[in-house]
Amino acid sequence: MAHALLAFVVVSAVVICTPGQDTALTIRNALTGGRRTGVATAGGVALGQAVWTVASCAGVVALLTASEPVFRALKLAGAVYLVYLGIASIAAARRGHRGERTFRSATPLTASDGLRQGLLSNLGNPKMAVFFASLLPQFASSGGADLLALGFLFCALTFAWLSLYAVTVARVGHLLTGNARRALDALTGLVLVALGLRLATERR
Repeated sequence: MAHALLAFVVVSAVVICTPGQDTALTIRNALTGGRRTGVATAGGVALGQAVWTVASCAGVVALLTASEPVFRALKLAGAVYLVYLGIASIAAARRGHRGERTFRSATPLTASDGLRQGLLSNLGNPKMAVFFASLLPQFASSGGADLLALGFLFCALTFAWLSLYAVTVARVGHLLTGNARRALDALTGLVLVALGLRLATERR
């Protein structure tokens, strides 16, 4: 059991530390809204993973993956949301503002904004559901409780890693000039757009 848990932590660490849409969104929100917003984004991502964990253990993921139209629709919705956030970040950078809730608002992102965005971004990526459904059973000695425990451990590790990202980025952000900050906002926006387009076009 100890060896299986250690192996799970190692595999999880590799997956979590590999940059993806959750990392890009956390960086973007830490830059535009500060440390609290970045950490809240990490919390939203972890919460989304917790939902997928429960759905996987309850068999909902199997139903989702069995229905190609539903799977595709959810993936497209998540892709559109990522592209929207990316374009919003690029638009804000061009105007010289530090973040926004909409294309026209200069209101800085709040912690609740970050939490919501992290949650919706993760829930809009059904490949996470497939990932949990395939990963967790490989390390669980039994069903049910073991699957949930491993899934929630993965969520906790994700939250810790992305929170570290958020704190670090927020500290570095305070040292940047206005032009450098806007350039990073635009860059993270482009990354989110690219990730959204990839999510929309890639196969399972």
